[in-house]
Amino acid sequence: MLTRLLLASSLAVAALPAAATTQDDIVRADVLPGWRDGGRHFAALRLRLAPEWKTYWRSPGEVGIPPEFDWSGSENLGSVRLHWPAPHVFTLNGMRTIGYRGVVVLPFEIEPLDPARPIRLQARVDLGVCRDICVPAALEFAADLPAEGTRDAAIAAALDSRPESGREAGLGRISCRVEPISDGLRLTAELDLPATGSDEVVVVEPGSPSIWASEAVASRSGARLTAVSDMVGPGGAPFALDRAALTVTVLGDRRAVEIRGCPAP
Repeated sequence: MLTRLLLASSLAVAALPAAATTQDDIVRADVLPGWRDGGRHFAALRLRLAPEWKTYWRSPGEVGIPPEFDWSGSENLGSVRLHWPAPHVFTLNGMRTIGYRGVVVLPFEIEPLDPARPIRLQARVDLGVCRDICVPAALEFAADLPAEGTRDAAIAAALDSRPESGREAGLGRISCRVEPISDGLRLTAELDLPATGSDEVVVVEPGSPSIWASEAVASRSGARLTAVSDMVGPGGAPFALDRAALTVTVLGDRRAVEIRGCPAP
């Protein structure tokens, strides 16, 4: 994470003196207040990116900057769960990143501390936005969420665009083989999964921010998809991996699939 932030900051510092572009010219944000569904409230943050600019998914690739949310200024907020729409894969100068362009709606699901009281959002998101340069951006947003509200078509569409589950995508089987390497683990995931399109990209997320995972090398033979990723923990040595916390996401040009957990063969 620190390497990504330093890289983005150095690129921005080098490029910005020659540019007249402000953060507001690149990205703007507003809140879609959404609706209450039983004890949960569905709302969304809408990002509007300038043409050709992009921002990043929760697992952004080798040089991307994932969004980081701070909800601590909010009132009556018990928990927040983000629902990520299926992202796009970008390649520039041989580097692959994963994220979004244009108008991005990021839905979130709120559990209030007290369902009988109103919810007040007062939050901030730090994210990276890139074109031919990368610029760290900080966006503050606030809203009073309605006690009932009405179903918002933009939020509903973003929820519908989430990756399919393994069952929805026709996953027959998934297994992960783990072997030690000098500074961590090598994970080999095998999935019996119908093709999601050409140029499939597999993303392996260890489930802990303290564990770094390399860009997965994926290959397909018929219905069998194989992906290999190296993982390095904070100790720089082999470690115990929580298989239930793993997430394997397959991104194709026709659809995306997200699978939680990966048992041993």
